[in-house]
Amino acid sequence: MSRVTFRERVRYWFDNTMSRGTASLIGWLALVSIALIAVVAGLTLWLAPGEPDGIDGPGKVLWIALMHALSPAKVASDKGSLAYMAVMFVGSLGGIFIVSMLVGLLSNGLKLRVDRLRRGRSRIVESGHTVVLGWSDQVFTIVTELAKAHASQKGSVIAILAEHDKLAMEEDLRERVGDLGATRLVCRTGRPTEPRDLGLMNLATARSVVVLSPEGEDPDAHVIKILLALNKRTGPHPPVVAALASSRNLAAARLAGGKEVHLVDSDDTASRLIVQSSRQSGMSVVCMDLLNFDGGEIYLRPGAELAGRTYGQALHAYQTATVLGLRRPSGVALNPPADTVIEAADQVVVIAQDDSAIGLATGKPSLDESAMVDTERANLTPERTLLLNWNGRAEQIIRYLDGYVAQGSVLEVAADHPKAGMNLGGLRNLTVNVKECDTTDRHELESLGLGLFQHVIVLSDDRFRPDHADTRTLMTLLQLRDMQSTLGEHYSIVSEMHDENNRTLAEVTEADDIVISDTVIGLLLAQLAENRHLADVFGYLFDSSGSEIYPRPASDYVKTGTPVTFATVVESARRRGETAIGYRNAAGMNTPPRYGIVLNPPKSAKITLTDRDSVIVLSEG
Repeated sequence: MSRVTFRERVRYWFDNTMSRGTASLIGWLALVSIALIAVVAGLTLWLAPGEPDGIDGPGKVLWIALMHALSPAKVASDKGSLAYMAVMFVGSLGGIFIVSMLVGLLSNGLKLRVDRLRRGRSRIVESGHTVVLGWSDQVFTIVTELAKAHASQKGSVIAILAEHDKLAMEEDLRERVGDLGATRLVCRTGRPTEPRDLGLMNLATARSVVVLSPEGEDPDAHVIKILLALNKRTGPHPPVVAALASSRNLAAARLAGGKEVHLVDSDDTASRLIVQSSRQSGMSVVCMDLLNFDGGEIYLRPGAELAGRTYGQALHAYQTATVLGLRRPSGVALNPPADTVIEAADQVVVIAQDDSAIGLATGKPSLDESAMVDTERANLTPERTLLLNWNGRAEQIIRYLDGYVAQGSVLEVAADHPKAGMNLGGLRNLTVNVKECDTTDRHELESLGLGLFQHVIVLSDDRFRPDHADTRTLMTLLQLRDMQSTLGEHYSIVSEMHDENNRTLAEVTEADDIVISDTVIGLLLAQLAENRHLADVFGYLFDSSGSEIYPRPASDYVKTGTPVTFATVVESARRRGETAIGYRNAAGMNTPPRYGIVLNPPKSAKITLTDRDSVIVLSEG
């Protein structure tokens, strides 16, 4: 091995100092400047002593040399001997190179600093802010809803960390979200899986953290890595809400995140909502109305203000809020038995426009006993359901549907997906038949005999990109609607889509329900970011056990065509062991954005329901 020479060592040392950045380069430039000034001053004292006139002493000569080095133009005004002029010319010529290099270095250093700031690599110094880690289409829903939730709060901040360009993220959010009102948006570029990048978000003072499931292959692995990075941090740990795409990764995510993490199972939640919407028209609209911050929201009230009263009495306790149930130390109970006594340790679950508008009612409710009716509800009978297309959550949807229907019910699966109908053993109530079918082909759809079915579910085919899958779903919906109008058939249609923007297009098909799974998960994450204690409430609502939301015929509760107060509807439902939370006006079923849904009307409000209208209740089934 050859010996390293002194020259090579010096060059190596010089290269290392030069690679340290702008500050190191300016340091070397300063040394060169000092050397130039010293040489010019020395030559002046040697070759032209006493020049220029009136200057004596080396200090003043050094000053003149410095001025020529920093201001090369000064050479034009010099007067003196040829030797003096030559030395000053050399000093000014060296100054031109030094000043040019200094300007270039400063310009480049400033550009690098500005680029760093534009890339979003500085640490934020906010407190009480909401942090979003990761990037997906759900971020637009989350930011929109959090901005609505913080509309009355000055100085609220949403901070986003993702592996995207800061300016691109801000531009996308401006285009998709628009004005955020009083809420400020702060974007940072970085990897949420890196503890060093997480340090940019000042998590110790954050209000809550939302972890998004990114698009692409194996998104849950990315979420679990973020949870591990969050758990590894020292110091205060804010509450964390994370979305997982697959139920099978829940155990690993809980282990990675620790006790401060609440996990949202995207597949499970979307599957439950699709099944419930297929059986109860308008269910998806009701759930989205409860999940967003536009109208009625779910709040938890201290049980002390109603302690000693029964749940049945509490249904009339608030004039402008609707009671849903109780959150007790033992768990959530929505629509509990009417004789359940409320205790001080309980929390009352209510729907209200705003928590500041919740107040106890004065006096007795205005009830019209003559308008109440008591109709016997028919028992469940076997039914036929058609499932079009197939994706990763289809098996879960079928198993949930099996828990709802009567024994002897039939499910026909029509799809050309290679995995259609696989792993469906152990069903109790459903008989499943699978048929290969191109669901965008009119002739093949007609061969299915759609008039034999009560419900049709159209899933998004996961073999295609989300936008293309939505296009195929729209084609299928148009075919179904045209077949209904042509053949005079009647069956409910619920469809699954990815992009909220396609809802407007899908409204042309007049489908009974359209479930935008990404939007639903985004709304749920925003709610839990604001109040993670609502997790049990929403979990109860989406569960098939216990009370669920049902739109039921208005004629089952009050005389139709007769003006009644909503308090009368609430009382009629209470006597049936149910909790009324609103109603649906059939005339507005195809009118966005509410589609005829009215939740939490004032108890004293007079309404006139028709035979086509429905009352929205919480019921055991």
